[in-house]
Amino acid sequence: MILSLSPSSFGRGKREARRIAAALALAGAVAALAGCGGGDTTEAAPAEPTRYPTIVSLNPCTDAILAQVTGPGQLLAISSYSHDPASSSMPIAEARRYRAVSGTVEEVARIHPQVVVASAFLDPASEAAFRKMGYRLVKMPIASDLAAAREQVRELARLTGHAAEGERLVARIDAAVARNAPPASLPEIPALVWESGGLVAGDRTLIVDMMRHTGFTNIAGARGLSQADYLPLEQVLADPPRVVFAVGDPLAEEDRMLHHPALSALKSTRRFLLSRSILWCGGPTIPGALDELGEARREYLSSRPVTAPVTGPIAARTVSSTP
Repeated sequence: MILSLSPSSFGRGKREARRIAAALALAGAVAALAGCGGGDTTEAAPAEPTRYPTIVSLNPCTDAILAQVTGPGQLLAISSYSHDPASSSMPIAEARRYRAVSGTVEEVARIHPQVVVASAFLDPASEAAFRKMGYRLVKMPIASDLAAAREQVRELARLTGHAAEGERLVARIDAAVARNAPPASLPEIPALVWESGGLVAGDRTLIVDMMRHTGFTNIAGARGLSQADYLPLEQVLADPPRVVFAVGDPLAEEDRMLHHPALSALKSTRRFLLSRSILWCGGPTIPGALDELGEARREYLSSRPVTAPVTGPIAARTVSSTP
């Protein structure tokens, strides 16, 4: 059978096709306008807050730095040394805001930090135990100069997730270096860091690098002495430096020779007491140490007798005769 279509049927088909095409075009335009308006209007879920690692510090030097570059609740505990005024490198009131640990694996395990920061001298058994328990272990060496101290601050600040805080501390160090720098024309002043029991500071130490930045040169190194070598009183009296930095307790029996009356009889030598807490640790102790050394240089160069009024942070520790 042959199907026949009338001309009117063709007309109706064309009109229906045009109607469908127009509807499709309208739907496309609506979709395009919706895209311009931002598409999916479903509210995005809020971003999760940044999570910073929790830390336990077992080293009095890193205690002081971490207290400066961690956020609230991030530093879970510090070493017990920092709670002892004789060994702390940070103010005791600040240190006692934190829990103290002696450093045993059992103590740390009860606190459950994510990171353990220790000295380079951590014993192998503790190191193996911390690693086996899954803690991230970071061992920090003693900073041997200002450059190493700056890098140590930055490394610990990056570890905590607060790099900007580290840069602020480094800026404080740099400012202290600048304000205590000696005049360019000033010859270096021969000086000696003399510790409890007659021990001396070696050349590759932070305190000696700070001495260099404040106008002093270490005579112990010039005499072939290394870190913690012994220098007897007789040798100091026979060939005295211009400045002696005594580090010890004037009342302690082992420190009596640091304050021997014979030293006071040396007319060409000035003697200053330095706080033990600023001697070896870097970080926030550095600005104070540089200020003490810079003030000592200014006091030495002023050539004022000890009976004259003396001002400045080191005045109470000046215990020598006129240079």
